[in-house]
Amino acid sequence: MKISDACNHKKSLSFEIFPPKKDSELKNIDATLDVLCELQPDFISVTFGAGGSLNCNRTIELAKKIKQNYHVEPVVHLTCLHYNRAEIDEFARILTAEGIQNVLALRGDRNPDLTEKDDFKHASDLISYLKPKGDFCFLGACYPECHPESANKIEEIRHLKEKVNAGAEVLLSQLFFDNTQFYRFVEDCRIADINVPIVPGIMPVINAAQIKRMITMCGASFPERFQKIIHRFEDNKAALFDAGMSYALSQIIDLLANDTDGIHLYTMNNPVVAHRICEGIQHII
Repeated sequence: MKISDACNHKKSLSFEIFPPKKDSELKNIDATLDVLCELQPDFISVTFGAGGSLNCNRTIELAKKIKQNYHVEPVVHLTCLHYNRAEIDEFARILTAEGIQNVLALRGDRNPDLTEKDDFKHASDLISYLKPKGDFCFLGACYPECHPESANKIEEIRHLKEKVNAGAEVLLSQLFFDNTQFYRFVEDCRIADINVPIVPGIMPVINAAQIKRMITMCGASFPERFQKIIHRFEDNKAALFDAGMSYALSQIIDLLANDTDGIHLYTMNNPVVAHRICEGIQHII
């Protein structure tokens, strides 16, 4: 099933997980998948690393498990900055052989330890290259508060438009903590004639170290209400967990009440987080 078919006809519910670093830990992810699949999500996306076939193998194995054991459609992340055409061709061949149609096309993060190759500079290049090579459905990433490398919001929207014109049929957003930022971003996209589904991405923040990583990695703004929660509970692990989960649920409920195209949850492979969220929205979505 192509994800675009589901997202164009209903509000989608989806989750993101990542392959464990060790093959032996693949079995341990079943607890998370058991919980995630209780709500019959429209898809589960599986992240993909750069710099080696081992990353690809773990991603594909986990995607196969989701499809075959849980009968949920997987979306495989595919980065391109550190790969050449021949390597991307091989990934596409494997995906086709395994019956995996849905691909989240990404440039990938720059890494000083890995050599950037010249064939693909942007996710739009990857989509344009692969589109004629198979019956894929391409999803794209979007950034409500701008990609860290974008000069401004105008440039951000222009590049996103190029991605959609290349063939991205659904957009998944980077995490954010201020829903107002997302609503403004969607409005800007519609003005720019970007009319594909735009699904907001939510990550429950449940510990102080995670918050610091998020500030460094994605540059998401922290509303005053959220800052007060963190300041009040950062020294109490259990309290911060409860507060972070409650804040994420309040975001999700507000987004659904404002008729967004769905919800994409960054689970961090935590079954407790997944279960709490699923309980909180089971009668809403």
